[in-house]
Amino acid sequence: MATMTLIQAVNDALKTEMRRDDRVVVLGEDVGKKGGVFLATEGLYDEFGADRVIDTPLAESGIVGTAIGMALYGLKPVPEIQFMDFIYPAFDQIVSELAKFRYRSGGQYPAPVVIRTPYGGGIKGGHYHSQSTEAFFVHTAGLKVVVPSTPADAKGLLASSIRGDDPVLFLEPKAIYRTAKGEVPEGEHLVPLGKARVVRPGKNVSIVAYGAMIPRCEKAAELAAAKGIDVEILDLRTLMPYDGDAILETVSKTGRLVVVYEAARTCGFGAEVSAFVAERAIEYLEAPIVRVAGFDTPFPYSLEHVYVPDPNRILAAIEKVAHF
Repeated sequence: MATMTLIQAVNDALKTEMRRDDRVVVLGEDVGKKGGVFLATEGLYDEFGADRVIDTPLAESGIVGTAIGMALYGLKPVPEIQFMDFIYPAFDQIVSELAKFRYRSGGQYPAPVVIRTPYGGGIKGGHYHSQSTEAFFVHTAGLKVVVPSTPADAKGLLASSIRGDDPVLFLEPKAIYRTAKGEVPEGEHLVPLGKARVVRPGKNVSIVAYGAMIPRCEKAAELAAAKGIDVEILDLRTLMPYDGDAILETVSKTGRLVVVYEAARTCGFGAEVSAFVAERAIEYLEAPIVRVAGFDTPFPYSLEHVYVPDPNRILAAIEKVAHF
């Protein structure tokens, strides 16, 4: 085991998979000699060269479109979009082309493209460097959407995504790129997609969350424990496909659910979790489901600390459902 930050684990996963399979190529803006805006691809250019670590123009549609063509001809491209906020010029390529190839070709062309992109708040980037719009892509049939919250999961989930045959949007929570630290297996390491992780067992209230919200939920759970409320935290890790069985298991145990996500509240992914539980486990609920999320406004600059859920907002939701 080696102790790594989340961004180091992403880098390690890329190196490991590129050494293992020479079909894996990386492309994107400044991913080569510079090593990417967050240094996620640092050192790859020196080891694998310009043929496999490709600097591209500032053209997200071209980056993703090129990656799709590479995949259709047998490569395993891992394009980087510098910020999720910049992914929209490639939206048509992702939604209308990449997500459809397996279906439109009757399974002949699976198009295994893994799009890496940092998402969410945490760096005071304002409107154009802080958004969490994962629900757009979860809603798109044919895509898998993955969000790690620990270094070990970042490495294992990224490796599993690269080895698969389906297109994946791999969302990296930049708020915890360097604050999330932990032991990561050296060499090959895989974490299966579609399986949630119980971060903290508990018996009174369940929290379902993902990404950068996990450490904030852990802090809120500690505050709740001091008040006699035992909180269970479930880290989804994969939003599509999500682990419905794990959600039902935790809710049936506690009877109370708080869903935490930093995207805008309305139609955010937490609404899907809430609807799923209401449809499948309403008989277990002893209180209304509560969502703790961002607000239905553009992401603010000076009020980021208000917009993004913090432990105190999460604690208030925990107490609300616990004392209903």
